[in-house]
Amino acid sequence: MSTISDKVKEVYEGFFKKTWSPMTGGILLAVLAIYMFAWHRPWGIVGGLRNWGDWVLYSLGLLDLDEAPAHPLFYSSSVMDLGLLAGAWISAVIAKEFAIRIPPMLEIWKGLVAGILMGIGSALAFGCNVGGFYSALQNLAANGLTMMVGLIIGVIIGLKYLYWEMEHLTPGPAGPTWLDKKIPAVVGFIALAALIWAAYAYGGSDMEDADLMPGYLLIGAGIGYVFHRSRLCMVNGFREPFMTGEAAMGKAVAVSVIIGTLGIAIMKYMDLRPEGMYVVPAFWWGSLVGGIVFGAAMVVAGGCGSGSLWRVAEGQVKLWVVVIAFALSNSAVRYWFDQNDWLYTNDEYTVGMLGKAIYLPDYLGYGGSILLVIAAMLVWYIVIDWNEDSNKLVIEM
Repeated sequence: MSTISDKVKEVYEGFFKKTWSPMTGGILLAVLAIYMFAWHRPWGIVGGLRNWGDWVLYSLGLLDLDEAPAHPLFYSSSVMDLGLLAGAWISAVIAKEFAIRIPPMLEIWKGLVAGILMGIGSALAFGCNVGGFYSALQNLAANGLTMMVGLIIGVIIGLKYLYWEMEHLTPGPAGPTWLDKKIPAVVGFIALAALIWAAYAYGGSDMEDADLMPGYLLIGAGIGYVFHRSRLCMVNGFREPFMTGEAAMGKAVAVSVIIGTLGIAIMKYMDLRPEGMYVVPAFWWGSLVGGIVFGAAMVVAGGCGSGSLWRVAEGQVKLWVVVIAFALSNSAVRYWFDQNDWLYTNDEYTVGMLGKAIYLPDYLGYGGSILLVIAAMLVWYIVIDWNEDSNKLVIEM
């Protein structure tokens, strides 16, 4: 017969140390994305990275702006990203999975090039796999569908490059690994307490929108924790059906999109949030081409927008390079777009050189739009489930 202490240990192991299933991660991610939207705005990644890149380029005198970029500690998307990093790091430390891992030099160069391309692709699509696909679909924006098509095409291109690389290039030896299982789990709990303190500190600040920052920080941390504990990976979700046939991640992402779409559509339909939120002028070519570039690059990088961040938090140095290059290139390209009037060409911010802002309910109504998103996800779910048994879509080396 088990004791109370056995049960406490079991709960502790299940919550803090065991790896959750991808489906558990996908469902929890959808719930947290709905929480974020209910708090104030949709979940996104690129805006925060661009804010960091803006600060670097502005400090170097490379961006000619009328005023300094928004402070990273009081810019919503930046605070979400900081929360994601903190949540993933806390998870990694408590589970003793944090270590600074130096990859072979070839991987460093791949990370640099892939990060630059991810910044370009996400600038074209007005978002990465999160803002341009995951959150875009949940917000019933048509550009989410075209970016999904672009991501699939890009993943196949990236996979073919990896096969070529495996036949023609030698990665060389990996570098050292530091701090492997060396940080006590209690440090993770101290960091958790510090995170909660930071949320309260935001509440006491007199900076603009300071009252919104605790939600961005804590929900972002929850997202980071879920990603790390479940190792949910959208790159894996798009890549594995064509590489190994495995479909668990892809099915989890599809279910996550459906759950999030239902929750967010209800809030928009009930006028609890603006309908135009996260509907950007990137349909169709901006999101399609951006998706292709981003999809190919994320396969080479080994992490997408969200996946790169949580892997940064567990100490993977290649992804540090990816995130730095991603942030700087996205900042530079968006600055160029802005200076050359590519982002918006009408006063309503619905048309630009990259496409149009298409809110699906304007054409299909809420019912038709929700059914379209669900149908797209179900088709993807069924196809990759069938492929898991048949391997018909697996690309041979």
